[in-house]
Amino acid sequence: MGTTYGDWLRQQREAAGKTQQQLADEAIMSRTHIAHIEAGRRVPSKEDARRLDAVLNTGGALSSFRPGNDRRPVAAHFGAALELEQQASVIREFALSFVPGFLQTEAYADAVLRDASYPPVGKEERAKDVATRLDRARILDDPNMPVIWVLLDEAVLRRPIGGPKVMAEQITHLVRLVQDERIRVHVVPFGVGCHPLLVSQAKLMWFEDQPPAVYVEAFLTGTVHDEPALVERIQAAYDLVLGDALSQKESLALMRSIAKEYGHHD
Repeated sequence: MGTTYGDWLRQQREAAGKTQQQLADEAIMSRTHIAHIEAGRRVPSKEDARRLDAVLNTGGALSSFRPGNDRRPVAAHFGAALELEQQASVIREFALSFVPGFLQTEAYADAVLRDASYPPVGKEERAKDVATRLDRARILDDPNMPVIWVLLDEAVLRRPIGGPKVMAEQITHLVRLVQDERIRVHVVPFGVGCHPLLVSQAKLMWFEDQPPAVYVEAFLTGTVHDEPALVERIQAAYDLVLGDALSQKESLALMRSIAKEYGHHD
């Protein structure tokens, strides 16, 4: 197995005679974030990589060979949110129409990119997009961080993206992640009716070494906000809807029931 980005960072740090804490202090990062990068569980932001290069005097190598530089670019409006997602210590997401990207199965992701893309995307191009989306699931490799809570509108489970088999597999994947205590999932049932988050998908993110941020997305657009008053307002809306959602136990029961219904179509 070749040397990974994280391995190389660790080697450069040790060659400079620095501990993770010393490097974190000088690069204005948290020690935990340094540890996650070295373990391959996180990708440094462009600014993080630039500061690491400066502290370790690595001539721009950590910026030039930052993981993801050779991947297919994501949608322009999602680029900033993707970097923040990789750095977050806590993620709380509300999904209105689709399962969040980093929780999607390969078949589900392919169906979303095939049927929701306009203009249409060819198979080869779509395969690259699916690989990029699946790569986001690396944030689940650490059993504890980031802490992930997901609010799913019931429509996410009921709309047969890709057909019954794909949906049964996707929902089973979510159930397994909950059973493994890797994520929490709460379903917002149709019976709740109108609620404050019904107009948009939202991803709230907290960090160890920077203020919280929120990403909201609509058709072909998405924006990252870090204005404290706005983040607090969206967090309050999330908490309000969470209060009306099913408990995790009830959510799991509903998810298993819906997956079983899809299974009967096989």
